Amino acid sequence: MKKTLIALSSAAMLVLSGCEGTAPVREEDAPAPKAEAPMPSEKPSLTDAAKAALAQARADAKEAKSKKALWTTVQDELKNAESAAAEFDSQAVIQHAKTASEHARLGIEQTKYPLTNVAAPK
Repeated sequence: MKKTLIALSSAAMLVLSGCEGTAPVREEDAPAPKAEAPMPSEKPSLTDAAKAALAQARADAKEAKSKKALWTTVQDELKNAESAAAEFDSQAVIQHAKTASEHARLGIEQTKYPLTNVAAPK
C-alpha cells in the first residue's frame, strides 16, 4: 500500500512539474526590457575646492614630515582623502583633507612645547 501511494504521488508530481513551463508567454505578460541608464555627458571629476584642499593637505603633511611632527592621523586622513578622490567624492575629499591639514599643523605646533614637564629645582 505504501509503495503504491508513493508511486502515485511521484507520478502526480512529475506531471505537475512538466506542465509548469509549457504555457506560451503573451507579449503583455512578458517583462518589459530594462531601460539603459543615460550616459553622463561629462566624465566625473573633483571640484576645484576639493582639488585645492587635497593639494594643501599634501603640502601640510610634507611640511610636518620634514619637521618630524607627522601624526599618524594625518597619514590616515590623507589616505582617506585620496581614496575619496579616486571615487570623485568631492565632499569627502574636502572633509578628510581639512582634517589632515589641521592635524599636520597641530603636530608642527606641538614641536614648540617643552619636551617634559619637569618641575623646577627647589
